[in-house]
Amino acid sequence: MPNRRIAPAKWVMALALILPMTGCLAAAAAGAGAGIYLTSRGAESIVEGSPDQIAARARAVMSEEGIVPDASSTEKGGDRRELKGKKGDLDVTFDIERKDDKTTRVEVAARKNLAEWDKDYAQKLLQRIVEKG
Repeated sequence: MPNRRIAPAKWVMALALILPMTGCLAAAAAGAGAGIYLTSRGAESIVEGSPDQIAARARAVMSEEGIVPDASSTEKGGDRRELKGKKGDLDVTFDIERKDDKTTRVEVAARKNLAEWDKDYAQKLLQRIVEKG
């Protein structure tokens, strides 16, 4: 009889350990469904649209956010673009590169200094680019 009372206690303990992990898994799955991933410097996503379209969206977001453009470059016949700007103490970079005929890889970074990045702000900027599509 004592063994039967211990078994439910073991199940309760096992559930207490497992349930918080399933919440983390659900959060990770939700992030994966959104298609925006944090990187070591900011946020990255594969976005529907050509590099030209994505660059136009990025410029619109820069303007709306008050990011002052200070440099841009185009390589590989327009398949790769980089937009840079400043907002306060942040150096913001949009790295845009064609993935295939319908999608483009976009990485946004917001650097505070040599060793510190504002990943939350980068993610916010990238989310706005995605929403404009």
